Amino acid sequence: MKRAPLAVFCLLSFFFLLSSAPALAQQDFGEVAFANSGPPSAQADFLLGLAQLHNFEYEDAAEHFRKAQQAAPDFVMAFWGEAMTQNHPVWHEEDVADAREILKRLAPTSEARLAKAPTEREKLYLRSAEVLFGDGTKEERARQYESLLAEIHHKFPEDVDGAAFYALATLGTAEHGRDFVTYMRAAAVLEEVFRQHPHHPGVVHYLIHCYDDSVHAPLGLRAARIYSKIAPNAGHAQHMTSHIFLSLGMWEDEVKANETAMAVVNQARQKAGRPPAMCGHYNEWLEYGYLQQGRVADARRVLEGCRQTAEKAAAAAADPKSPTHAAMSGMMMSGMTPAMVALDSYAEMRAHFLINTQLWSDEAVRWTLPAGDYPFAQQTFDYTNALAAIHRGDLAGARETAARVESDGQRSVAWMKQQKLDDSMLGDAALIYNGELHALLAAAEGKPQDAITELQSMATKEHSMPLEFGPPNIEKPTDELLGELLLKLNRPTEAREAFQAALARAPGRKLTVEDLARTDKEIMAAATKQGAKQPSANNPEHKP
Repeated sequence: MKRAPLAVFCLLSFFFLLSSAPALAQQDFGEVAFANSGPPSAQADFLLGLAQLHNFEYEDAAEHFRKAQQAAPDFVMAFWGEAMTQNHPVWHEEDVADAREILKRLAPTSEARLAKAPTEREKLYLRSAEVLFGDGTKEERARQYESLLAEIHHKFPEDVDGAAFYALATLGTAEHGRDFVTYMRAAAVLEEVFRQHPHHPGVVHYLIHCYDDSVHAPLGLRAARIYSKIAPNAGHAQHMTSHIFLSLGMWEDEVKANETAMAVVNQARQKAGRPPAMCGHYNEWLEYGYLQQGRVADARRVLEGCRQTAEKAAAAAADPKSPTHAAMSGMMMSGMTPAMVALDSYAEMRAHFLINTQLWSDEAVRWTLPAGDYPFAQQTFDYTNALAAIHRGDLAGARETAARVESDGQRSVAWMKQQKLDDSMLGDAALIYNGELHALLAAAEGKPQDAITELQSMATKEHSMPLEFGPPNIEKPTDELLGELLLKLNRPTEAREAFQAALARAPGRKLTVEDLARTDKEIMAAATKQGAKQPSANNPEHKP
C-alpha cells in the first residue's frame, strides 16, 4: 500500500508577485509559476506548497499552504491548495471529510467561498475542489473534476499548472487499473507544454506516471533524467525516476534513485529526531533493485531493518500503554493502520528476498508475523512459505500452508469490501497465488501436464490484470514459474516462450534473464547434438 511521503523543508531562493502576472518560484523542488491574487507576504509559502503538491510531498505542501493562509486569511488559492493535498489521484486515495473541513475554514458555504475568489480562473479552481470533494460517488466526482480542469486548460492555455492538473485528473479517472488509452490522453496534454516548461515539477512528474510501464517506459526516460535534477530535495521526485528505470531493467539507475530518495527522507527524519526509515515504498524498490544486482547482503540489510521496524509497530499497536500506540493503531487514508502498512511492507520485502535469492532454507523462512489481524501480510507470508516448502520437498507442510493462503485471500477480500474498496485485483491475485501453488504441488506429485495446464491458465489470468508499476505484483511471476517447470521437463523451446513473455512484463529481471540464458544453451546443445547425428555429404553413409 502507498502513503504520502515524509515532509522535507527548504527555503525559497526568491519570489515575485504581481496580481495579473505569474508569481515565479525557483528552488530545490522544481520551478512553478502561478498567477494569483494573494499578497506578497503569502507568495513564498504558496509557491513552495504548490511545487510540493506537484511532487506528491503532501504533508510538506499542506504545511506551506497553511502558512500562506496565516499570512492572508482570505487567500482562496491557499485553501484550495491545502484541500488538494487530501486527494491522491494516482494512488486512488482521498480524504473527503478533511478536505471539506479545510474549505470550511475559508467560508462555511460553497457560495461564500466562491464569492471570495476575485477572478474567473480562481473561481474555476475553487469550483473544481468543491466538485471533487462534493456529493456523488468517487468515480462521478473524479469525472466532474476532470471536466472542470479541462475547462481551465482550454480557457487559460498559458496556465501550465492547469495543464498539469488536468492531466493528473485524467490519470485519476483510471479507477480500475492502468488504462493505456487514458494514460496516453494525459500524456498528450503534458507533451504540449513540456517544451516550454521542462523544469515544471508537475509536467515532468506526471509524464513519468503516464509512461510508467514496460511498453511506454522509453518515452519517459527523458522526463526521469530531468526530474532527478530539478527537484533534488523532494524524496518522492528522486524515487519517481526509478519507475522508468525499473520498467527498463536499468538496475544501477534504479538503485541509485532510491538510495538518493532515502537519503533525502532520512535527512529530514534526523532533523526531526526520528530514526531512519526502513520500511515503505522506497525501501521496497531499493531492496528489489539490490536483488536484481545480486547484492544479497545489501538486500538483507534493508529487509532486516524493515522487519525490526514492523515488529515494533505491531507491538506498539497492540499495547495501549505504548507512547506510540495511537499513531500505530490509527487509520490512514488507505483505510489501513500504520502497523498494517509496515507489516505489509515487511512481508513483501521478505517474499522478494526469498524468491529472488532462492535461499529456501534461509533464516528468513523461519520468521513469523506478530500476533494480530494482518490479512494482507499473512497472505504474502504464507504464499512465500508454501513456495519454500515445495522447493525443500516438504509437500505435507506445503499443502497445509497453501490451504492457509486460500483463507488469507478470502479474509483480505472481505476486508477490502468492508472498507468499500475495489477488491477485483486483490481477488485475481489470490486466485493466481492459489493456482500457482496447486500447480507446483501437482508437479511434485507426478502430474506435470496438469501443472502446466494450470500455470498456463494462471499466466493468462495474470496477463489480464492491469499492469502495475514496480516490483512484480505476483512476487513469483507465473510466466517465469511456467518456464522453469517446462525447462525441468526438458521442453526448452516452450520454456523459452514463457521466459520471453515474463521479460516483456518485467524487463531485465535477473532470474528470468538467467533462466533464458540457460534455456538457450540447452536449445543450442540439443541442436548441436542433433546435427552430429545427421549424415553429412563427406560421410560414407551419406546417400544423395
